[in-house]
Amino acid sequence: MWSDTFLIVFISICTALLGEGLTWLLVYRTEKYQKLKVEIEKSSKKLEKRKEAHGDSVDKQQKKKIERVEEKLKINNRDLSMVKMKSMFAIGFAFTALLSMFNSIFDGRVVARLPFTPISWVQGLSHRNLPGDNYTECSFIFLYILCTMSIRQNIQKLLGFAPSRMANKQSGGLFGPQPQQFK
Repeated sequence: MWSDTFLIVFISICTALLGEGLTWLLVYRTEKYQKLKVEIEKSSKKLEKRKEAHGDSVDKQQKKKIERVEEKLKINNRDLSMVKMKSMFAIGFAFTALLSMFNSIFDGRVVARLPFTPISWVQGLSHRNLPGDNYTECSFIFLYILCTMSIRQNIQKLLGFAPSRMANKQSGGLFGPQPQQFK
């Protein structure tokens, strides 16, 4: 079981590196991506400075300037997402093929034991294709997804491809943009 666990972590590292290599090849090295990234960084810094300089007391003119910068930042983030889209399709296709291959190799094998019992709606994924009712046993797909999610983000940070904290903060979170401070 330990050898399977380490093999899956190694596979996750390799697929994350492969994914970042494909993304670099298709996106990161392009001039359009570079230009958009620089523009987003500049807009984020500009917006942050304006918000800090004026605080909560903003007149209508300053409010309009801040809204224009926010709109420009939103448009640039949307354009950057469109540039990354072609890479996402290529990576999705490659990972689907790899995932189905590895899933057939590890089918029905316990690859790890969880120190907890997952919540009911996650048990279907964590105990997928495993015999028995011991839900602390972990299947390949669950461990692979957890490893890939954490490893890929760290590889992006290590290689310098992750967005800056300021740009990330300005563009919003997982469920859309953050509430407007000055409305």
